[in-house]
Amino acid sequence: MSAREDEYDKINIRRKFGKESGIKISGRRKSKEQLKEPENFRVILLNDQFTTMDFVVEILMTIFHKDESNAKRIMLDVHRKGRGVVGQYPWDIAKTKVEQVHTVARQHEFPLRCTIEGE
Repeated sequence: MSAREDEYDKINIRRKFGKESGIKISGRRKSKEQLKEPENFRVILLNDQFTTMDFVVEILMTIFHKDESNAKRIMLDVHRKGRGVVGQYPWDIAKTKVEQVHTVARQHEFPLRCTIEGE
């Protein structure tokens, strides 16, 4: 293969795969950007004097997909300590779950509150 044909092949490879393909061409390689894991945030359920324990367990099982024993354990933490960590999620998911808790609590006329804290 002549030098001209070799250069022609390199040009065709660039056209086919683009500059960001990561294929080694002419001894150089484009470095790919390193992605990092999204930061997680704690979702905290807060105690109040009006929301029933059964409703809190139901919220934990439906919105946060906890099994009954974990839901009861978290509910007792909320009842005894005034707050309980429900889980850790990326910001968008944590925000959505907090909004779901507030919406369902309002629909059932309970003042249940939920917050988000950084790690």
